Amino acid sequence: MVALTAGVVPAAVADDSATVVTSMRSFPKVDASRVDLLVESAAVSVDNDAAWGGVEDLNVPQTQSQAEKDAAAQAAAAEQNRQASSAAATRQQSASRSSQRSAASTGTTTTNATTKTNSGASSDGKSTTSSSQSVVASGSAAAVVAYALQFQGVPYVYGGTTPSGWDCSGFTSYVFAHFGVTLPHSSEGQRGAGTKVSDPQPGDLMWKPGHVGIYIGNGKMIHASTPRTGTLVASTSWYSGWEYYRLIG
Repeated sequence: MVALTAGVVPAAVADDSATVVTSMRSFPKVDASRVDLLVESAAVSVDNDAAWGGVEDLNVPQTQSQAEKDAAAQAAAAEQNRQASSAAATRQQSASRSSQRSAASTGTTTTNATTKTNSGASSDGKSTTSSSQSVVASGSAAAVVAYALQFQGVPYVYGGTTPSGWDCSGFTSYVFAHFGVTLPHSSEGQRGAGTKVSDPQPGDLMWKPGHVGIYIGNGKMIHASTPRTGTLVASTSWYSGWEYYRLIG
């Protein structure tokens, strides 16, 4: 057996020859290092004083998700519906006020025609004028109520006679003047105007000592009450001795 030595190639021996040929070859030693290619290392050096800026400094375009776009579209549609509903309510309110004014104007025209008839010439050719306290004006009692109700909320002002502010007799005299009936500006002076009735109907003048109002039906009245409450609708049951006078009939 021939022993193999590192770096030595065994000699070839020929069986048919007595001569031994020896050959030797040496190989340089290779110092190989094992490198793990799957591991990557990096050295990073950071300057502690470096100013890198924040996220807010980045010029990033603002985008919306599909959900955000859908929500914005729904909000816009809801706002359009709200505006449409508001416009419709305004038109309806305007139409209602126009209807009330039309009814009030009709009552005024009828009242003026009746007043001219009652104030015409007598048989002896002399002109006569009827007193508002002895003549019941014709017209629509419903128109009186509708006209009076639009003044709810007007403030109570002692001595006032206009929608900017009035007292109880100022309110009633203003309403009935719209229908051609002149009333004095005092509750005592208005007592006895028209015809006293025991079966009150909407549009009748209501009187009690120191106060007047307008009956609107169903046990309710509208009147300029107090500086605290102003002009409002109230029950007639707070006083039991009301007197009723019919001025429009």
